[in-house]
Amino acid sequence: MREWAVGAGLIELVQGDITAIDTDAIVNAANAQLAPGGGVDGAIHRAGGPAIRQELRARYPQGCPTGSAVVTGAGNLKARWIIHAVAPVWQGGAHGEAELLRSAYAAALARAAEVGAQRIAFPSLGTGIYGNPLGPSARIALEEAARHLRTGQEPLTVTFVLFDHATLAAFEEALKEIAGR
Repeated sequence: MREWAVGAGLIELVQGDITAIDTDAIVNAANAQLAPGGGVDGAIHRAGGPAIRQELRARYPQGCPTGSAVVTGAGNLKARWIIHAVAPVWQGGAHGEAELLRSAYAAALARAAEVGAQRIAFPSLGTGIYGNPLGPSARIALEEAARHLRTGQEPLTVTFVLFDHATLAAFEEALKEIAGR
């Protein structure tokens, strides 16, 4: 299963490069310092160019707390905005990681609604170097997207752009479980 209609909205799963997606807003898996890093963050900064970093420094010199999100322009990317969301670092699961991850997704969706984005593309937040377990993280991501879509607010299309087959498979499995409830 790669699509799920929720209320007036749609959740989509695709495998690919998030920097190449034609959408209104792309979510960046940012760090709390909002400094260019590796993985998705590094790819977005490289593809989007130095304007993104310059805007982050000017608008958010104190960074962004874990579980929160901030917005910038998208530089050279096709998208109009980048929403920089900060997922938690996995510490075994007893330090509020699930709640902070859910909060990061919710904050990104709220920022997208504030700027009027109708379509948003997410990577799998926190499952790379931050080490959050893929299956539970996929369920949190999809549950939060569905919760948002049930409100009827923008964005109404939530696309998860997943870098590799293993991540796509985990999201497909989670989507089957959630949509089948």
